[in-house]
Amino acid sequence: MPNSTTVSEFLLSGFSDVWELRVVHTMLFLLMYLATLTGNLLIVTVIIVDQRLHTPMYFFLLNLSVLDMCYISVTVPKACVIFLLNNRVISVVGCAAQIFFVLLCVYTEFLLLTIMARDRYVAICQPLHYHVIMTPRVCVQMTLGSVLSGVVYAGVHTGNTFHLSFCHSNVVHQFFCDIPSLLKLSCSDTLTNEIIIFVSATIVGGGFFSFITMSYVHIFSTVLKFPTTGERRKAFSTCIPHILIVIIFLGSGAAVYLKPSSNSPLSEDMIISVFYCIVPPFLNPVIYTLRNKQIKEALRRVIRRTFTSFRKTLIISPHSYLNCRS
Repeated sequence: MPNSTTVSEFLLSGFSDVWELRVVHTMLFLLMYLATLTGNLLIVTVIIVDQRLHTPMYFFLLNLSVLDMCYISVTVPKACVIFLLNNRVISVVGCAAQIFFVLLCVYTEFLLLTIMARDRYVAICQPLHYHVIMTPRVCVQMTLGSVLSGVVYAGVHTGNTFHLSFCHSNVVHQFFCDIPSLLKLSCSDTLTNEIIIFVSATIVGGGFFSFITMSYVHIFSTVLKFPTTGERRKAFSTCIPHILIVIIFLGSGAAVYLKPSSNSPLSEDMIISVFYCIVPPFLNPVIYTLRNKQIKEALRRVIRRTFTSFRKTLIISPHSYLNCRS
């Protein structure tokens, strides 16, 4: 076989061919998509508007919310088109772009979650040195470093995948392009690719998870020494949402990328993919809003301020109109 791609386009798959079920799937995906955009956009707006939230912790949360909006926008709009219109075609370039941006968002989000664990460690275990260590410049540098390293990581894996030949079926048994699904379609030897994916995912995912685990071991050992219950409760309230997101995100991603691609049920892969592509961005604003007292208070202040400004506008407008008439 020549080492070139003979397939010019791919066909993505839906969960069902029944029209009624396709409509239900479209509505579910669309509702989760709109809820994710609304929730994360609300967090971004509150953090930008409220000066009290201009701290490193909420700077990283802001970046995480922006990344979640980009992450879910890579896969869900195209999936809705597949479910509703049965338009399953995606070009090779479009498929490569989808893989690249999914990997970029996954890597960057996981690295941001690791940095947020580091931020909580410094804030709780080294509070006197917090403003010296977590300066605005350091926060920006770490965020940019996360994105740039994510570009390299995604570029390497995307290039390795599309260096293969695709000359068997062009039907991707997934609602978006991902590497495990494409490896099943290749007529080249994919052993090297599978080894690279397994090793890199183990090193990157295992390294990040180990760092997060060690950070929280130190955090919990320090929190348990706090003299009052209120202080312990406040510290735990900022850590528990982060731990929940890490568990969901890492567990579902590992189930897809660390599992042998040859013997995995297709329906199971598609369902698991929902848990690492859609559920984490959807749950992030819910968990951080419900569990974070400062976010809830800031949200109330922003809503109250907006309502007050709107009411003043309604009251002033008739008087302004009458003055203009006189």
